[in-house]
Amino acid sequence: MTSRNLTLHTDKYQVNMIYAHWKLNRHNNVRVFDAYFRKNPFNNGYAVFAGLERIINYINSLEFTEADLDYLRTQPENYDEAFLAELKKIRFTGTLHAVTEGTIVFPNEPIVRVEARIFEAQLIETALLNFMNYQTLVATKASRIIQVAPSDDSFFEFGTRRAQEADAAIWGTRACYIAGFNGTSNMEAGKRFGIPTIGTHSHAWIMDFESELESFRAYAKIYPDTTVLLVDTYDTLKLGVPNAIKVGKELAQKGHKLKGIRLDSGDLAFLSKEARRMLDEAGLDYVRITASNELDEHVISDLIAQGARIDAWGVGTQLITAADNPSLGGVYKLVARKNGNTYEPVIKISGNPEKTTTPGLKTVYRFKGKKSNKAMGDYIAFLDETINEDSKIKLFDPVYTYKQKFAINFHAEELLKPIFVNGEQVYTLPFIDDIRDYHKEQLTLFWEEYLRKLNPEIYPVDLSEQVWNTKMDLYQHSKR
Repeated sequence: MTSRNLTLHTDKYQVNMIYAHWKLNRHNNVRVFDAYFRKNPFNNGYAVFAGLERIINYINSLEFTEADLDYLRTQPENYDEAFLAELKKIRFTGTLHAVTEGTIVFPNEPIVRVEARIFEAQLIETALLNFMNYQTLVATKASRIIQVAPSDDSFFEFGTRRAQEADAAIWGTRACYIAGFNGTSNMEAGKRFGIPTIGTHSHAWIMDFESELESFRAYAKIYPDTTVLLVDTYDTLKLGVPNAIKVGKELAQKGHKLKGIRLDSGDLAFLSKEARRMLDEAGLDYVRITASNELDEHVISDLIAQGARIDAWGVGTQLITAADNPSLGGVYKLVARKNGNTYEPVIKISGNPEKTTTPGLKTVYRFKGKKSNKAMGDYIAFLDETINEDSKIKLFDPVYTYKQKFAINFHAEELLKPIFVNGEQVYTLPFIDDIRDYHKEQLTLFWEEYLRKLNPEIYPVDLSEQVWNTKMDLYQHSKR
């Protein structure tokens, strides 16, 4: 699936709404939408924003083809031909801001802001959320997995065959790499994004030979410097590892080195410790041990606690499907209407307080201590508010407002960056390795308490007093 054919990658109610706006001659009215998520996934303390590159590609390719319009003609709504002619001319002419991919982000703060004609802003909602939600979810899972292991361990994404179709596999792999994974088994993702690829062999390779040893020798002959042998086809410790040792010694006699073995079943803690002992006693202490088989951050953490001797982790199903939290739950909400040169804030009220929106044309600042360079909290303010770094700014929890403190001696970084301005892309897409390095730097900004796997400290995301007062005024007005 390419960006070119995704214009109809939208919900029907988007088309119905923009048609109704067009019928009422409201389609050129400029509106502001915020995209954000309400709750950290996986009971984590943070999320990792991803998906921006695909959002950009999608917007740049926004165009209704004749085939798209012919399909719309088949719908029972019987859209006017003049409306379809308007759709044929549609291009994104609005302004879009977003945080940088790889940024650590938190619930209820805008991570994408769209200011555009309602005609365009409403149309792009579904695809934008689809790309943001999935890739942010997988990037967060990948970052979370990496946090539980020693920094010199390697992580590889092995989830293609279990992903929900090709797009999920390819773009999910990209999200994993951004979050710090070292490579992937997916060749298309490797080609498209420049991600290092890795592969050993399957059990079928071994079973196709008369003996396991014969299969190992044949494979090592073809790949003498990159061989990783899967050792659990028949019996890991009685056959697999001893046969790998024989092949490793034969390679060494020819001036080569066995790169590694892979464990894919059984008691990975026990097997890895025994395999490490056997390899070391055979003089093959340089051979690395890779483990796979339904791994996630919980299993990996437990294996490490049991003293497993594993150097590299192949993580598949649990990662690419985000199995324990399969949806981020990001939303896209109208927050302001442009009237002339002014923006009128609007609010959605809900019986669930967490679903009440925060109105107005806003941005997000990250306050970092000037001495510690650690993040103190995120601060949501109106676009026309001035942030004085030499002043004392009151921070308070938007739910538990009695939780208050003052930010002093801080540096304020605005997180939302211009991506499109009046329809023109002004943002240069970074190389994927630069995004990956940026995410690694992001992690150093936060105290460990916010990043830990279990019961993380809640990172403060606060509203300016102006935003809070506007929200309360609109809330009270709506009740009246």
